[in-house]
Amino acid sequence: MPFQVQLINQIAAVGLDRLPADRYVTSKTPEAPDAILVRSADMHSLEIPASVKAIARAGAGTNNIPVKQMGTRGVPVFNAPGANANAVKELVFAGMLMAARNIPGALSFVRGLDPSDPNMDKAIEEGKKNYAGRELAGQTLGVIGLGKIGCLVADSAIKLGMDVRGYDPEITVDAAWSLPAQVKKAASVLEILKTCDIVSLHVPLVDATRHLINAKNIEQAERCTILLNFAREAVIDEQAVLAALESKKLKTYVCDFPTPRLHRHARVIALPHLGASTAEAEDNCAIMVCDQLRDYMEDGNIRNSVNFPDVVMSRESAFRLAIANSNVPNMVGQISTALAAAGVNIHNMMNKSKGDLAYTLVDVDSAVPDSVVASIGATPGVLAVRYLPQ
Repeated sequence: MPFQVQLINQIAAVGLDRLPADRYVTSKTPEAPDAILVRSADMHSLEIPASVKAIARAGAGTNNIPVKQMGTRGVPVFNAPGANANAVKELVFAGMLMAARNIPGALSFVRGLDPSDPNMDKAIEEGKKNYAGRELAGQTLGVIGLGKIGCLVADSAIKLGMDVRGYDPEITVDAAWSLPAQVKKAASVLEILKTCDIVSLHVPLVDATRHLINAKNIEQAERCTILLNFAREAVIDEQAVLAALESKKLKTYVCDFPTPRLHRHARVIALPHLGASTAEAEDNCAIMVCDQLRDYMEDGNIRNSVNFPDVVMSRESAFRLAIANSNVPNMVGQISTALAAAGVNIHNMMNKSKGDLAYTLVDVDSAVPDSVVASIGATPGVLAVRYLPQ
């Protein structure tokens, strides 16, 4: 039977085309969905059917999905890290230029001119001095968070002639390889705020990054005049940023998260969540998560899950088991024992863990009886088990 995939949001057709029609049926209201594709819809209040085996978010952040709850059910939540990185990078520089060159104020000034005034040219010449700005070349940019987006921002800033400092205590090996050699390493958020003219935030929202920019560190900022936040609203303490704008510690705050307190503030440039809002980014995200979903549903491979480890194993047999379990001792031993007791030989096996959760792929040399699958599924600590004959 084809897999039933529920579409909670509209997903780009170029992504859905990656799911063969003879193996996948996509609709908004399937009776018993095997998987869910979502973008920004809030799923926390939804009743997610027990039939769901995977959730794939066509975007990077997964705050709209009950990730922890899904983990306890053995359901991986996939995302598309980096698929919208170029779109966000370009918007960061649009925001940077708007702030550095006082473009919003200049546009407002021009809109306020009277085209019937014979002295319009004179008014323009007299008024433009109020909107003189600064060039980006030669300024120092601080990038906090050196994932895919942060690295792209750093690279483009260097090409524009900026000096770049970067800070990320948890930089990955891949990100480190992608980072231009000209980026100077900073030891802390405070060092970035003290030494950079412009600061751009590119961190996920987790406990450690909530209010990363706060009253204590922003008060010690010495050079930062423009703060850009295209990461998540709560990585800054909004009240502290507003106070810094009033005290002129900050010249401009540019963000993608309008709020009532920021609305119409003279030194705030707030955009309506445009970071990933390009046709290209939507296509890239849809393609990435649909490929990941298909790989998981058909072969049990996990790539880019936010709650389970990456586990990718080439098929060496037509018979495969995929097991999600709690990260507790002797799980692999119990799985192996159950298969051995049924006379099923293990051809290849891979097990990895991530926090409290673990995931195991097992290729075996012969068909696995339903009774053995049920026995493994009933093992204490096993959260979900799937039999995937090719």
